Amino acid sequence: MKLLVFIFLLILISCSNHSASKYQNEVPKINLSEFFNGKIEGLGIVQNRSGKVIKRFNVDILASWNGNKGTLDEKFVYSDNTKSTRVWQLNEISANIYEGSAGDVLGVALGETAGNTFYFRYNLDLPVGNSSYKVHFEDWMYLLDKNTLLARSYMTKWGINLGEVTIVLTKKGNK
Repeated sequence: MKLLVFIFLLILISCSNHSASKYQNEVPKINLSEFFNGKIEGLGIVQNRSGKVIKRFNVDILASWNGNKGTLDEKFVYSDNTKSTRVWQLNEISANIYEGSAGDVLGVALGETAGNTFYFRYNLDLPVGNSSYKVHFEDWMYLLDKNTLLARSYMTKWGINLGEVTIVLTKKGNK
C-alpha cells in the first residue's frame, strides 16, 4: 500500500503545472535583455535536500544581447576555492518565451517570463567528485527592483529533491 501511495505522489508531482503566468501582474516587469546586460555580481548558497548549506559562492556575470540573442558568461568561485564557468546562449523565440544552451546543459533549456518572474528549466550534467550526474533544474528568478534579482533553483533527479541553490544578483554600474 505504501508503494502505491508513493507512486501516486510521484505522478501527482510530475503532473503539476509550473508556469510563470501566475506572476503576470507582479512588478517591476522583468526584461531579460535589460537586466542581463553588462556586469552583474552575485552571492549564493547551495543547500542539500535537508536544507543544510553545503557551499557558498560568488558569481561574476558579463552579459550582452544582439537583437533577440543573449550571452551570459558566468564565473563562479566557491567557498572551497573551486572555480567553474558556464556560458549561456539565450534566444527569445517569441514574446516572453526563451530557449537556452550551455556546455553542460543537456538538450535545450526552456524559459518564460511573466510579470517580475523568469521561470527556466533544463537538464544539467552536474560534476560530483570524479563522476557526473544528469539532474533537472527549475530556476525561479524574481526581479526585486531594476538592479536586484533573487533566484531560487530546485535540483531534482527522477522527481526527488536533491537540493536548492539561492542567489542574489546585483547589476553593477547602472544605479
